[in-house]
Amino acid sequence: MPAIPFDCQPTLTGPTLRLAPLAAADFAGLYRAASDPAIWAQHPATDRYKREVFEGYFASLLATKTALTVSDIDTGTIVGTSSYYTAPDIPDSLCIGFTFLVREKWGGASNHELKSLMLEHAFKACDRVYLHIAPTNLRSQHATLKLGAVHLYDAELDLSSGPRLCKCYGLDKAKWRSVQAGG
Repeated sequence: MPAIPFDCQPTLTGPTLRLAPLAAADFAGLYRAASDPAIWAQHPATDRYKREVFEGYFASLLATKTALTVSDIDTGTIVGTSSYYTAPDIPDSLCIGFTFLVREKWGGASNHELKSLMLEHAFKACDRVYLHIAPTNLRSQHATLKLGAVHLYDAELDLSSGPRLCKCYGLDKAKWRSVQAGG
């Protein structure tokens, strides 16, 4: 994590989404969100929609103490998750990932709102944020580029469950500000 203190589990609120620290009591709601096979179709863990697979994933997220639930403000329903973490190849880095949203939140403003909340919080502590995406996850790669991130390199990294090839992106605070201003 960055050299200055950083709260990896803040509560962040936007116009339609609320991010809060992941708790054990969130299992049922997050599993409901994750139980759609289409969410995992481009992900290396294509079977994560299965309860027995998701249970292990949830336990690992909970153990990190960096995961956030993403809830719809109007309904209070958990619609996904995301996390802050450090990249193993850049020890002082701040990264955003392990993100998924229900399909109803795809293709609209929700991913941008989620990442905006997380980026604004991260940029209080550092000037660059990293994102790591599976080469097969074209949807996430496209969404990351729309934020203003640039592809930096490809690497085999162990981010949670063994080494896997990742496309590594970076987003600088100045570029983020420019994109937000319409530049």
